[in-house]
Amino acid sequence: MQEAKVLNLREVPLWLAWMPLLALMLMLALSVHIFGEDSSYGPNQIALLLAMGLAGIIGLRQGMAWDDVQEAIVHGVSVGTGAIFILLAVGALIGTWMLCGTVPTLVQYGLKLMHPAVFYGASCLICALVALAIGSSWTVAGTLGVALMGIAGGLGMSPAITAGAIISGAYFGDKMSPLSDTTNLAPAAAGSELFAHIRHMAWTTMPSITIALILFTLMGFGGVGASGDVALGSLSEDLARQFNPGLHLLLPLVVVLALAWKRVPALPSIALGALVGAVFAVIFQPEATLRLAGNEQLGHGMGLLAGAWKAMFAGYSGDSGSEAVDKLLNRGGMGSMLNVIWLVFCALSFGSVMERAGLLERIIRSVLRAAKSTGALISATLATAIGTNVVAADQYLAIVLTGKIYKPEYQRRGLHPVNLSRALEDAGTLTSPLVPWNTCGAYMAATLGVATADYLPYVFFNLINPLIAAGMAYAGFKILQLKPTVEVRHKEA
Repeated sequence: MQEAKVLNLREVPLWLAWMPLLALMLMLALSVHIFGEDSSYGPNQIALLLAMGLAGIIGLRQGMAWDDVQEAIVHGVSVGTGAIFILLAVGALIGTWMLCGTVPTLVQYGLKLMHPAVFYGASCLICALVALAIGSSWTVAGTLGVALMGIAGGLGMSPAITAGAIISGAYFGDKMSPLSDTTNLAPAAAGSELFAHIRHMAWTTMPSITIALILFTLMGFGGVGASGDVALGSLSEDLARQFNPGLHLLLPLVVVLALAWKRVPALPSIALGALVGAVFAVIFQPEATLRLAGNEQLGHGMGLLAGAWKAMFAGYSGDSGSEAVDKLLNRGGMGSMLNVIWLVFCALSFGSVMERAGLLERIIRSVLRAAKSTGALISATLATAIGTNVVAADQYLAIVLTGKIYKPEYQRRGLHPVNLSRALEDAGTLTSPLVPWNTCGAYMAATLGVATADYLPYVFFNLINPLIAAGMAYAGFKILQLKPTVEVRHKEA
């Protein structure tokens, strides 16, 4: 991660440091009040840009030059470049996997195998195991998550609860996998060892996922979210008429998961998965591909190319005569991600200007001074990571920045670095998909097709884990101390 330039600025008064954040909160509340569900399609972006402007004005007042503000904006956007290209790749993947029959096949088999009573719990568990194996919540959500959302629609289950189960499982696996980037980043930022970090996380993570699985299972058996108005047999027949389902159409999914297992980065893995889907569409779904192209003058060969190409940038769109099928499958394409990318650009720019102007650090230092006990210190770490996810809109910044600021204080108090690295993941990693404008929140909402505010109450694992971490901190349970060195013992003698 690129280091931001250090500026010699005047001390920022605390009230002034809070002003852009409070202004943002007020504008976002107004945005939701005025525009409702449409607030994320422009109004929230304007709020973030206005708050960024206010932070920039305060930075100029504190001694920044305009070039510094502009450089901060560029740096903020550059931090999210990788996530933005992954978003585009996932849009293409969804489009081609709909067209080639991968998602319809998964939905059809899922309708036969998954019972509504166990669907939420099973979805969470499946995503947890796969994410644990490959170390990527984004890959799981973009592949299995999309299919599970389709199965949920076929079974008449709640999209919001299903998204909560998918994200809960995906983030459990991501958090506990040694292959995960955040699981490696947190101990690096705190100065702890990877496997010691994972073992220490188990004390807060395993109770959290157990409670989440119990809640999802109870909701399934209780019939929560099942509409009961979907004719499963009819839906399965409609899918079979539109496509040619078969196990061979699951190969694009196998390719992506195999690449993730081999630790190939997410962008090339997902992009290759989208291309394999396009090839499969041409080979196995020629009629659907020609229908999507919608131009008979192109001829057979060019029509197939045009259809596969269109699926990548515009997504799948069909008129099957079945409202349920069309609602289920008509989505995807890079174009569907552009509004999310706009939101990410604005959020990262705001967070970067706040950081460069020293406003974020000023707020955090005031919190640090109030944390007298060990429980208060760990809770302050959790709160800071959550706040950084809100302000800086990026989980990597939440982990690195919080770790950088708190590491000396943990050392001064004789606390083992695994306490810090665990807190960074308990809050920094897990709360990132709960913020609509955070890169993770924007990704999950766009990929699963459910607004962040809708799935947030049901992401049980991500909500429970920080609370358990704070409770254990105040109880003093599993808080490791640094063992005194030989030199220290000699001095004490």
